[in-house]
Amino acid sequence: MAEQEDQSTESEGKADEELATESEAPKEGAASDVEGADGEDGVEEGQGGSVLDQDEIDTLLGFEDNGTGDQSGIMAIVNSALVSYERLPMLEVVFDRMVRLMTTSLRNFTSDNVEVSLESITSVRFGDYLNSIPLPAMIGVVNAKEWDGYCLVAVDSALIYSIVDVLLGGRRGSAALRVEGRPYTTIERNLVEKTLHVVLADLSSAFEPISPVKFSFDRLETNPRFAAVARPANAAIMSRFRIDMEDRGGKVELVIPYATLEPVRDHLLQMFMGEKFGRDSIWESHLATALWNTEISIDAVLKEQPMGLQEIMDLKVGSQIVFNCGEDPDIELRCGGQPLVHGRMGRKGNNIAVRVESTRLEKIRAGE
Repeated sequence: MAEQEDQSTESEGKADEELATESEAPKEGAASDVEGADGEDGVEEGQGGSVLDQDEIDTLLGFEDNGTGDQSGIMAIVNSALVSYERLPMLEVVFDRMVRLMTTSLRNFTSDNVEVSLESITSVRFGDYLNSIPLPAMIGVVNAKEWDGYCLVAVDSALIYSIVDVLLGGRRGSAALRVEGRPYTTIERNLVEKTLHVVLADLSSAFEPISPVKFSFDRLETNPRFAAVARPANAAIMSRFRIDMEDRGGKVELVIPYATLEPVRDHLLQMFMGEKFGRDSIWESHLATALWNTEISIDAVLKEQPMGLQEIMDLKVGSQIVFNCGEDPDIELRCGGQPLVHGRMGRKGNNIAVRVESTRLEKIRAGE
């Protein structure tokens, strides 16, 4: 009986321990759930701190506009090879002059009230510009013969239809009719080509004070791929002009690669000073005065006698050299080995003099 009571007591104790364990298990599980939830929150908080928002991404890539025009980040590295147009101050003067010329010439060409304005001057990569041309458009390939280079003049569709409408007698006050999805007709191409001739004549006149150049029309393209005149990675200057004809108009874009401007780069680097485009008359007159007052030495050559090396080695004290010349020889005056004038030897007072009878320029003109 005692053993049965002990066994029952042990079984009751084990049952109590199992109940206590089961009652504590949910508490521990709940605690672990709480800790797991806290751990997940901690992970999410850590991940949220490493994720960049849109402003930080724009700043990193350099797309953020800080108002100063300076680029930073990856875009600054990509565009580091481009040269800013501000390094060519005379180019802006040329384009301002072109605006004035185009305003007058297009008014005479269209017999309408035309206003031309310069919207922007930027540096672009040539390949990026070709990819950004809005289609449909007409692209004129222009040859600068004196510079041995090419440039582009792009006319957008709005200006094309406006030119056709104005030149063919369209009604004023009505917008130009656009028919999308069709190629340009021969009449439209011819009218745009005539307009480009007027624009190129004004461009040549704008560059004339700096460097005489004639921009000649080469061909007209509607596909930008066929208008490539430079490598895609080359830098170019892109200037955008706005042409308004009452309530009609459009844009003209002039793209000049830096390779084309290289022959006149020194002139474009000068600062604008009046109408002389960088010339300083004070230094010119000072340099001319200094040159005229420079002292030089002149050699009077009586006669030249060719001799061999053996004869020169045999010369001794008392040796005589005989010149084949008369009593009144023709004397040549030289400066630095260059012949200047010819004359006859004579005497003036106690000094020997040379009377100039001909100059080198006179002999060149006479064909001697």
